[in-house]
Amino acid sequence: RIPATSLEMHIPGPTPDQLNQELWGWSPAVCVSQDFVVIGSSEPIVAMLGGDIMLPCRVFPAMNVENMELRWFRSKFSEAVFIYQNQQEQREEQLAQYTGRTSLVKEFLTWGEAILHIQKVQAFDNGVYNCFFRKGSFYESASLELKVAGSLPVLSSFSLEDGVRVVCKASGWFPKPEVRWKALSGEKFLTFSETHFQDPEGLFSVEATLVVRDSSSGNVTCSLLNPILSQKKAMAIIIPEDFFPRTSPWMSAFMVILTLLMLSLLGTAYYTKREHTAKCREVQEWKKLHREKEEDQQAKEEALKTRVSVTLDPESAHPNLAVSDEKSSVTWKDTTKDPGKHCSILGREGITSGRCYWVVEIRNGDRSEWSLGVCRGDVERTYWYQECPERGFWAVGGYLQNYCAYSNFVIPLFCRQVPHRVGVFLDLKEGDVSFYNMIDGSHMFSFPLASSSGTLFPYFMLRSGDVSLTIFMFLLVTKIISWRLYIVWI
Repeated sequence: RIPATSLEMHIPGPTPDQLNQELWGWSPAVCVSQDFVVIGSSEPIVAMLGGDIMLPCRVFPAMNVENMELRWFRSKFSEAVFIYQNQQEQREEQLAQYTGRTSLVKEFLTWGEAILHIQKVQAFDNGVYNCFFRKGSFYESASLELKVAGSLPVLSSFSLEDGVRVVCKASGWFPKPEVRWKALSGEKFLTFSETHFQDPEGLFSVEATLVVRDSSSGNVTCSLLNPILSQKKAMAIIIPEDFFPRTSPWMSAFMVILTLLMLSLLGTAYYTKREHTAKCREVQEWKKLHREKEEDQQAKEEALKTRVSVTLDPESAHPNLAVSDEKSSVTWKDTTKDPGKHCSILGREGITSGRCYWVVEIRNGDRSEWSLGVCRGDVERTYWYQECPERGFWAVGGYLQNYCAYSNFVIPLFCRQVPHRVGVFLDLKEGDVSFYNMIDGSHMFSFPLASSSGTLFPYFMLRSGDVSLTIFMFLLVTKIISWRLYIVWI
């Protein structure tokens, strides 16, 4: 399930004599060889400070990598973030900063996935990571970039000195923020001093000083911008015209004290008004959301009263599949052979509008590979293909006892009970398709649908094992409706 566009260029891995030397200059996300390729993420991955992040990396073609040596490292091969060898984690060479914070998602090693899980992301985690696969004497690597962002900004004070000197302070930013000054007229101040400090945790503090010489500037605003998240914090200060220096020194001192008092009062009033406005907005939004959910519930209940028949289309079936006489079940023609490729079939009825759902029973699904969902009618389904929304597939599936949703990369799904029955809820009005484990009524996954998705067909795929898929209709109607509303509320 790897898009062809991801294969960009060949970057060879280190020679055996260079394994303990520094590896540098790896900018592409893919390295190509004659045995397998290693694929990372071509786009930077953004992580929030203090949160968790998954770094994807895989081999192509897909193969079991449980017996390979897997290594995640930074700019040098010896700077190990995580090492997996002899089917267990190796900690001797691991950097101390990552001890206890990294792990490997082992459920997908049999699919060729080496997903690194980093907990409690710190500022020093920002940068380039390399994933390394070795099988015998052959090895390959790929790189990806992790961008750490986040802030706990505090514009701590504005102080006035010598008549018109304004100081703006903030702390707890990452990466280093951009400082901008602006007058009431909208004119930007381009000349000001700026000092940055970085604490031991990597967070930045900034102190910016502006000297205002024109008494017509009025309000002055200090803004700080996070360049990754586009997060902005600002604070304004009023500089009265009388504040500018005149002839009497004691009058200047008096005006300084008066202005500070005014600023304190204005700041208190501004904060109180902002909190009141925010509370009113929250109440209005809650009422609007509640009203919309009631309307949505009524619409869904009306939609589910209309029975939509879902039957299989034998003409769309792969030659290795057998369809039952009532066209509601599909299985292998010869269960003794493993075709090693996608064998799929579509529903007969195309869906262009409204809401409908169906339930599929999976026999022997926990010992087989299968997937189901919806797809466009014009998708490519010959031999081997990738199931992802970009290719016109919105599907979930299982491999042995692992369950996942198919996007650009595999998204693990953690089910409390084995999903022997899966409900598919297609809502073209709202633009989404959702999947439910009908054994316990739990939500498995939801895909958004593009407005240009067109006509969609029920989709069923078998790839290995003695497995069959059977369509049932209109089961657990109340549970599906109440669960969808529950998802919206949280």
